[in-house]
Amino acid sequence: MGRMRLGVIDVGSNTVHLLVVDAHPGAHPLPDYSHSVTLRLAEHLTPEGAISPEGAATLARFVTDCTEVAESRGVAELMGFATSAIREAGNTEDVLAQVASSSGVDLHVLPGDDEARVTFLAARRWFGWSAGRILLIDIGGGSLEMAVGLDEEPDVAVSLPLGAGRLTRDLRGDPPDTARLRELRRRIRSEIAGVQPSLARVGAPQLAVGTSKTIRSLARVCGAAPRAEGPYVPRTLDRSDLAELVPRLAGMTAAERASLPGVSVARAPQLLAGALVVEAALDLLGIESLSICPWALREGLILRFLDGLPDD
Repeated sequence: MGRMRLGVIDVGSNTVHLLVVDAHPGAHPLPDYSHSVTLRLAEHLTPEGAISPEGAATLARFVTDCTEVAESRGVAELMGFATSAIREAGNTEDVLAQVASSSGVDLHVLPGDDEARVTFLAARRWFGWSAGRILLIDIGGGSLEMAVGLDEEPDVAVSLPLGAGRLTRDLRGDPPDTARLRELRRRIRSEIAGVQPSLARVGAPQLAVGTSKTIRSLARVCGAAPRAEGPYVPRTLDRSDLAELVPRLAGMTAAERASLPGVSVARAPQLLAGALVVEAALDLLGIESLSICPWALREGLILRFLDGLPDD
């Protein structure tokens, strides 16, 4: 089968992201183009937990924009997926129908554990078999995904409602109130402690991997190479550096965090909550350092699609 141009639209809690790659089975998918729009779906929720009409209309418009960009890039196959913000909305079906009628894209809603499995596949392909047993940590806007395993399919995959955007809404104040911060840290640790035994049961990992914009930003603040140096430069996030960074972030306003290297204005408010989650996960899982993986959910979805194609 010849090389084909594939597109994935990924509707997250923070952003609508289109990734276009040139790919064929057995080959390294080569990125052609990336396009993202900040959506912040969580800000469009009604008190009952439904996505507001304005939020649904904005989402439909953004997805339509992505289809137009994909067409202009010559995409042969376009896939659309949605994660926790849409998954948990009270009016998921109505919103999906509105997006489909306006854009022609049927968004497939990924369950949290499936999100963890697909991202794990991307990490496994990136680091290869020689990495041994991998532990994956991935933080989105709405949820935290973790998975561990020796194969391409993890032995355990879990999803917790500990996304950086979701938790930031509980941290009133800028910088946040100390008592609320303490309470949030306790809640994060108790949620992760609940799944720690199932992750530990399958054996200690040889490699701990972090994916997501939040983890990449934290690594950059702690001294990892900037994005401009390309995807193949090894980057890590060490627990000891994070332990020093968390109190610093807690004392900063969102505007001050945005002045840190690699931190965008859009991500700055969420950086502290994200750091608390990563720090708790590394601590409770006994991990000293995370290797940063440039591939995540979108690449995993493309790999999974290619794996399902016939060899001819």
